Amino acid sequence: MTLHYPFTRAPESGSLTEVAGGVLWLRMPLPFQLDHINLWLLRDGDGWVIVDTGFPDDAVRETWSGIIDRLDGPVTRIVVTHFHPDHLGLADWLMEKTGAPLWMTNGEFLTAHVVWNEVGGHGARFMVEQFRMHGLDAERLAKFEKRGSGYRKAVPALPQHYQRLMAGDTLTVNGKKWQIIIGHGHSPEHMALYCPELDVLISGDMLLPRISTNISVFAATPDANALGWFLDSLDTMAAEIPGSALVLPSHGLPFRGVQPRVEALHAHHADRLAALESSCEQAPKSAAELLDVLFNRALDTHQTMFAMGEAIAHLNYLEQAGRLSRSIDAGGVIRFSRLQPGTAAN
Repeated sequence: MTLHYPFTRAPESGSLTEVAGGVLWLRMPLPFQLDHINLWLLRDGDGWVIVDTGFPDDAVRETWSGIIDRLDGPVTRIVVTHFHPDHLGLADWLMEKTGAPLWMTNGEFLTAHVVWNEVGGHGARFMVEQFRMHGLDAERLAKFEKRGSGYRKAVPALPQHYQRLMAGDTLTVNGKKWQIIIGHGHSPEHMALYCPELDVLISGDMLLPRISTNISVFAATPDANALGWFLDSLDTMAAEIPGSALVLPSHGLPFRGVQPRVEALHAHHADRLAALESSCEQAPKSAAELLDVLFNRALDTHQTMFAMGEAIAHLNYLEQAGRLSRSIDAGGVIRFSRLQPGTAAN
């Protein structure tokens, strides 16, 4: 079964497209290679609920101001799927502009604050040391040191209060119930929302139609099996959401076909895992030495950050699956070796 795309083109920036009863699609620009984010407006009686906020940028603020002025009612709530700048970045500004409260999960709200404040193992200095241990060269490490906290630069201010949503909760909007579905791996407590009455899933970054969600391991949790958590979360989503559901992703076009997309993502990661495993057969390899295996293209500093996190995630998965072993060389660099059949990992 292939994916079905009911909409062949995205709305122009600043315009709204209705994708289901009372669900409007808004697209905003991003200053990255991934150049857009999809945001959503949900009719809520005489008002509106905003789902995700966009990247903090003057042009995006101007677009939001125009949209809010055109709405036929107030913004009643702001719902954020996770803490990344393109999703949470304008929440504080929108809360001040509209007076609406913020709703999100505890894990995402708190992570935003520790990343912004660079505490608890989060922040540039911790990331530089993590990447050093995984073999990244001095030249690229120096670029990260000079760059500093990309999150704090991107997000000018964070909300100081919120209303917490948890797995199994329901959010009632316009008399319709949206089920809260929690996913892991891309971020600590990512929230997707499914409305059975509309048969609509707002998937955030957990399920995208054409690209694979970034799965990274962070310095605060160096041994995390983020990829395992992500794949398990996808399997839960595939079991709970019907194939008829219209999926509203944060990037790309809305689509139908949760199950075939989850199967394709499993196949993609299985292929990447096999390639890494094979590359570690002849000699121990560091994550940095394996970037070319996962990403067959030149990477800028921003992309290298995600690439290193993803390489570590795949290597941790293979080690915890008993397919690779880990060692530390004389220079303090973590390296991975393929285990021969019948060999147990230490």
